[in-house]
Amino acid sequence: MRTLLLTGASRGIGHATVRRFNAEGWKVITCSRHPFPSECPWGGGAQNHVQIDLASPSDVIEKVEVIRGMIGKRLDALVNNAGISPKGPNGERLDTLTTDLRTWGQVFHVNFFASVVLARSLKNELAAAKGAVVNVTSIAGGRVHPFAGAAYATSKAALAALTREMAHDFGPLGVRVNAIAPGEIRTDILSPGTEELVGSIPMRRLGEPSEVADTIYFLCTEPSSYISGTEIEINGAQHV
Repeated sequence: MRTLLLTGASRGIGHATVRRFNAEGWKVITCSRHPFPSECPWGGGAQNHVQIDLASPSDVIEKVEVIRGMIGKRLDALVNNAGISPKGPNGERLDTLTTDLRTWGQVFHVNFFASVVLARSLKNELAAAKGAVVNVTSIAGGRVHPFAGAAYATSKAALAALTREMAHDFGPLGVRVNAIAPGEIRTDILSPGTEELVGSIPMRRLGEPSEVADTIYFLCTEPSSYISGTEIEINGAQHV
């Protein structure tokens, strides 16, 4: 049985990814700052869930040992999906002038540093399986976005650069590293006004979480066996 470790599994793209891999018979180990949600539809999930604060370096390092015990000697895929994008008191976008320094640090710990810490800590398990790493970036990493804040955007841009670096460093171990950059995806946590962006998207619709999950699955399996170091845009051509 193949094993996936997924961060940010409690909603949206994370939920869809768990369902996709679970349907293919994978063991899915989930990580999030929340306890295992009772509404999740897959069996065995609660036993394979790790509650972890990715904003806390000490908690990440401590929980890696718990994760390692759940994985065993092989890890076929690591998907770094967790991400936070804090807003202002009235839900407004936080820009470079209004983002508190502590908020910058928290966002980068969750969106950027946790990804490299997990991958480095589990490199032997990934190498044993000739596994794959998928980092979830964002369309906001390449342009100013109307809703995503400055800290979120810059952390995702950094994660895209990290993907290239990791592909270079992990390649000799037989481990592939890629990124996906979703645009406007239909989830329960869409920012107010997202629907108004549909007219500017060439495909004239929002993306579905299952479409993102399908791309992640592709990057973790044999059809993508010679793809590494790339970032796939999943946004209906919104980036063009």
